[in-house]
Amino acid sequence: MRIRCGLHEQLFLLRRTVAALVGGLALLLITAPGAAQPAPSVEGVALTVEDMDRAVRFYSEVLSFQRVKDVEVTGAPYERLFGVFGLRMHVVTMRLGDEHVKLIEFVAPSDGRPHPPDAQSNDLSFQHVAIIVRDMEAAYQQLRAHGVTHVSPKPQTLPEWNPTAGGISAFYFKDPSGNVLEILHFPPDKGAAKWHAPTDRLFLGIDHTAIVVDDTEQSLDFFRDRLGFQVAGTSMNYGIEQERLSTVFGARVRITALRAPRGGIGVEFLDYVAPSDGRPMPAHTQANDLWHAHIQLRLRDAASAVEALRGAGYALVSPRLQSLPDAALGYASGALVRGPDGHGVLLTE
Repeated sequence: MRIRCGLHEQLFLLRRTVAALVGGLALLLITAPGAAQPAPSVEGVALTVEDMDRAVRFYSEVLSFQRVKDVEVTGAPYERLFGVFGLRMHVVTMRLGDEHVKLIEFVAPSDGRPHPPDAQSNDLSFQHVAIIVRDMEAAYQQLRAHGVTHVSPKPQTLPEWNPTAGGISAFYFKDPSGNVLEILHFPPDKGAAKWHAPTDRLFLGIDHTAIVVDDTEQSLDFFRDRLGFQVAGTSMNYGIEQERLSTVFGARVRITALRAPRGGIGVEFLDYVAPSDGRPMPAHTQANDLWHAHIQLRLRDAASAVEALRGAGYALVSPRLQSLPDAALGYASGALVRGPDGHGVLLTE
C-alpha cells in the first residue's frame, strides 16, 4: 500500500523538480558547442587498507574478486599526487566482473588513523561500494560463514510503496580494515540488464559507490556541473527497512544516482534529511587515513578540470596535475581533489 505524501515529501518533490530544471539548464550550458567537456569515465574506487595480505584474502576468498595487478610506488611525484610526504604505496587492483577496486596500503608512513570506533552511516566520511549479488540469502550466508562485521542486522528489502527502490534488498558490512561495503540485489524490474544475465556466479560486479553528502545541490555543482556527470535517478528512502540497513534511527535519506557519460560504476549521493547530525569529514584527512577512499575518473583534459575546480574554490590535495614517471598505477598523470564534503576524487588522463 502506497503511503500518502505528507508536507515534507511534497516539499522534497518540489525541490527535486526545481533542481531538475536547473540541472537541465546547466547541462545545456556545459554541452553547448565549443564548451569544455570533462566527459569522464569512472575507472573504479580506491580504498585504503591496513594489511594488504589480509585485504586481498578477504576480497578474493569471500567476495570472489580476482587480483589483476600488484605494484609498489614511491618518490616525489607520488608524494605530490597524494599529499603524503615520504610515502611508499602498495597498490593491488582487484576485479569483479567488469569493475575494479584498488586496495592501497601505505607501507610508509604507516601511521594513518583508523576509522573512528563510533562512526555512523550518516557521517560525512561515510562511503560504501555496492556489490551486486545473484542471490541475497546465499551471499549473506557466505558473509556469515566468514565472520564479517555487520553494520545492518540482516539484509533489508525496501518496501514496495517506494517506486524507485521497492523490492531492492541490501546489506551493509565491513571489510577487515573497517571500510563499509554493501551487497545489493535487484528485482527483475530494476537495475542494469547485465545484473539479470544468467550466471552461476554469486558476486557479479560493482554497481556504484555511495557517499554521504551535506547538500545535494552543492554536490551536484561539483559532480554534474563541473565534472560532467548526469543524474540517472532520485529517491527518498525512509522507514524501518532504511533505518535497519544503515543502523541510523529515524533515517530519511534523499538519494541521487549519477552516471558518467563514458561509463563505469555510478556515484550515489546519500543526503540524510534526518537525522541531520552526521559529523563532518575529520579534520586534516590524508590519503593514508583508513577512512580515506577516492573515486578514480578518467578525463579527456584533466588539467583544465583541475584548474576549473581550483578557480571554483574546491580543495586540491595535489598542487596541480602531476605527471608520473611511469604508468604503474594505470595512468600517466593525475590530481587528487576533494568534493564539497571532503570525499576524494582522483582525476586522471
